[in-house]
Amino acid sequence: MDESAAPRDTAEHEPRHSGPARFARPVLVAAAVVAVICIALLVIILLLDTFNATVYSVGGNDVQDNTQEARDIRGLYDGARAGSIVFLALALLAAAVSGWVLFRGRKQGGSDSDGGEDVDFDDLGR
Repeated sequence: MDESAAPRDTAEHEPRHSGPARFARPVLVAAAVVAVICIALLVIILLLDTFNATVYSVGGNDVQDNTQEARDIRGLYDGARAGSIVFLALALLAAAVSGWVLFRGRKQGGSDSDGGEDVDFDDLGR
């Protein structure tokens, strides 16, 4: 029977990080996803604003005019734009903090995945 296929001790499956470092990696991934979504939303809003301004100017009007209709077109996506910028800033802040926590945990000598053992290429082939 192959001993390498035998179940290992449960001590190997314990979480490597404790405290805030345990949540840093999922927060980093979630923050990156939120940041990408916010950037995509800002690009879509920019394209929609450009399209609305183009359609409005076809009739000989200017979106920069001081009319109520031009102000309504300019302010159409203000809420979505402001919310997207706020969420983008929060996501970038969360990513920076979680990255710092992961870096600090690594720099303070977190446990190695190989248990501190020096593994070379020949050992990996076995």
